[in-house]
Amino acid sequence: AATRLALGWVFLWAFLDKAFGLGHETPSDGAWVNGGSPTEGFLANAPTGPFADFYKDIAGAAWADWLFMIGLAGIGIALVLGVAMRIAAVSGALLLVMMWTAVLPPENNPVLDDHIVYALVLGVLALAGANKTLGLGRVWERIPLVARFGFLK
Repeated sequence: AATRLALGWVFLWAFLDKAFGLGHETPSDGAWVNGGSPTEGFLANAPTGPFADFYKDIAGAAWADWLFMIGLAGIGIALVLGVAMRIAAVSGALLLVMMWTAVLPPENNPVLDDHIVYALVLGVLALAGANKTLGLGRVWERIPLVARFGFLK
């Protein structure tokens, strides 16, 4: 549960800082609510890896900003509350792997970085049923729609 909550906060903090420019990584004038782009800084400065041109092309696009921010908020909320763990784990791992491909080659290791480790942790959390301890997982899984469609668990 502690790992799930901590990783959920990682996603939520990234959303809040980029949305409101809380000054940690995003200055106030770069906040999404002030017209800044949450994807432009990271993607426009992608290294010269195999996907650099792709990410530089989508950097700052409104659709990419919206998808990124919805993803950060949704994954973070799901992890903190302990709901929709399968969806949160799969979408979170996908987002993290995409971020890893944007920084290829990683700065401190020729292959792995924290993005891949976090993606693996998400898989472990979903498989371990970490949403049922200090979370709403048991309640969530009794909702008829969720019980009927297992992928919503």
